[in-house]
Amino acid sequence: MSRRCELSGKAVQVGNKVSHSNIKTKTRFLPNLCNVTLISDTLGRSVKLRVSAACLRSVEHRGGLDAFLAKANDAELSQNAREIKRAILKKQAGTTAVAA
Repeated sequence: MSRRCELSGKAVQVGNKVSHSNIKTKTRFLPNLCNVTLISDTLGRSVKLRVSAACLRSVEHRGGLDAFLAKANDAELSQNAREIKRAILKKQAGTTAVAA
């Protein structure tokens, strides 16, 4: 399992820790990943994802998983998240066609 957020694509960064005496030491900055269960209103089911804490705040700010995935770029999403997005868009298109 990679250390990458499934929704935002945030991954491990590499940099230097710099001491007071200006000694550089290579270090890895890991994203704060959380295993969460998010509920999709459109699909009517819950989805388990590995998401960074910052991205989890973004999901809540945008109004839930469905709204977040609608605006999300496919290149940043994991394969699992892309499949969920496709299913949500397909279901929304089906309900829109029935209502019209």
